[in-house]
Amino acid sequence: MAKLDTTQARITRIFDAASGGKNNFQVDRDTVRHFDQASPAFTNAARSVLEFLTRVIRHLAADESVDQFMIVGSGIPALPDGLSLHDVARRAAATPGVRVVYVENNPMVVTMAQATIEPFTDLVRVVDGDVREIDELLEDHVVQTFLDWDRPVAVLLLPTYCLDDDEYAHYVIKRLRHAAAPGSFLGMLQTTFDGVPDELLPAIRDMLAMTLPRLAIRSRDEVEALLDGLDLVEPGLVWVPRWRPGGPGLACADDPTASGSYGALARIP
Repeated sequence: MAKLDTTQARITRIFDAASGGKNNFQVDRDTVRHFDQASPAFTNAARSVLEFLTRVIRHLAADESVDQFMIVGSGIPALPDGLSLHDVARRAAATPGVRVVYVENNPMVVTMAQATIEPFTDLVRVVDGDVREIDELLEDHVVQTFLDWDRPVAVLLLPTYCLDDDEYAHYVIKRLRHAAAPGSFLGMLQTTFDGVPDELLPAIRDMLAMTLPRLAIRSRDEVEALLDGLDLVEPGLVWVPRWRPGGPGLACADDPTASGSYGALARIP
């Protein structure tokens, strides 16, 4: 906890605050309020991201028979029904024993999750790691031993927004592709300005410069370049509310661009 900074907003805590979670500080809640003033759709956008993650995990566990997950940078949010992402995987799986490794570089999230999740299950681990140090992450003892990398694993790479160096972002994808067994999956989430109205862009850019100065924003073409060579699962790279929506009542369903994020799931050949 020595690394914990309560004066600087963090993106995972911001999403947690926007979705009504408790793993956040006042600075994160203030940031959500400021974003909502600049663009009232922000809280709805955060909910659409969580719904996307839930649908991806449910599809992988139920339809693709994946029983190993490494979820990088989720913030380990509490979903509206009180469940966590590992609960979603476990409930959707046809067989018991689904293993989940959360990877987080936020010390508050890591400490809280290790204290409140790990003591109650042998099937979830929480690792202090950073996608910006991908080699060290993949060499982590828990990552290497808790998951069986000789079998398919689903890697959900959520913090592409912190990979502001495109060359390194490509390297991260390459390392994950090489580390995972054939038949594995790579899920990705990426913040974009593609759907932001021109009149709102200056206010949002200024807000990000003050609160999250190194947030990586990518266009659809740039995200497609990161996914080059991978077999995208239908419907491909889309706004997150359009990824296998499956039912009514989804956040940003009427205006998917308001989610501010693209999502995709790909098979690793």
